[in-house]
Amino acid sequence: MASLRSTKNTDLEAALAAAINNKTKPLGSLGRLEELAAQIGLIQQTTTPNLHAPGIMIFAGDHGVVAEGVSAYPQDVTWQMVENFLAGGAAINVFAKQNGIDLQIVDAGVNHDFGAREFLHNCKVANGTCNFAQEPAMTSAQCQMALQNGRDLVARLSGNVLGFGEMGIGNTTAAAALMHKLSGVAVADCVGAGTGLNSAGILHKQKVIEAAVALHAKVTEPLDVLACFGGFEIATMVGAMLAAAERRMVLLIDGFIVTSALLVAAKMEPAILDYCVFSHKSDESGHARMLQALGAKPVLQLDLRLGEGTGAALVYPMLQAAVNFLNQMATFGSAQVSEKSAG
Repeated sequence: MASLRSTKNTDLEAALAAAINNKTKPLGSLGRLEELAAQIGLIQQTTTPNLHAPGIMIFAGDHGVVAEGVSAYPQDVTWQMVENFLAGGAAINVFAKQNGIDLQIVDAGVNHDFGAREFLHNCKVANGTCNFAQEPAMTSAQCQMALQNGRDLVARLSGNVLGFGEMGIGNTTAAAALMHKLSGVAVADCVGAGTGLNSAGILHKQKVIEAAVALHAKVTEPLDVLACFGGFEIATMVGAMLAAAERRMVLLIDGFIVTSALLVAAKMEPAILDYCVFSHKSDESGHARMLQALGAKPVLQLDLRLGEGTGAALVYPMLQAAVNFLNQMATFGSAQVSEKSAG
């Protein structure tokens, strides 16, 4: 797999800082927007970045570990929500339309036959993973297939911004297991309510993961951990993230499950973090610690825990504002505004 290059560029960083600081405003007064403008400039290797044809992909898959009673909802909700996405009725549909973002759905491994549908990519590896409480979630070959499917999806895109969303009953269990294995955070600190478990349900999910971790104790390499505990939607996201970064796209990272996919990708290619905008801090327990493990600084704090890529869609206007002020705002010289006095 190709080694991903960092966006670090000392000369360009200095040029971007000069361009930002020369705008008609007090130094640093646009806060995070200034950081975003500089980051996007570094990703695109220019002092005049642009955003075009933004897209969000929702990766859907089912999880065999649902058989252990780790979700408040039945597995059928996965395919039912995919139908809702295709019908335009979900929150992500509303937010993507509002912000002019192309929305596409990826069947990475849903236990349902959708047939040929507009805006639906059939990347089904299998009808859901195996139960990782008893055996690895997928084979190495299946994991590699999912990774390649993600890469192939990105190869067909024309835009330079890609947001990631997901849908899969049971996938907070998979994400928590990945988080524990790859970050070393205790399982109890990785597990949350998911779709709405009560305290007893959360404790049960914790015990299921702890037993599975003990069963697969010898699994340590990132791709092996992904195959053992992940989901087809998570593995497909990993491949898509790596391909998007290789194409110097801006990656919009959503919540807990999407960040778990990035955690895998970052273990493979640490430089991928340069390309990521962390849209928000999810209200799902464990996400804050996962962000901390990645050294990530989320843009928004809206107490979201929906998934679907909703945080990615909501943060996109912030990226537009960052690029627009850098490209369109007057400088002190052009506006004939006096700069701050020395001393």
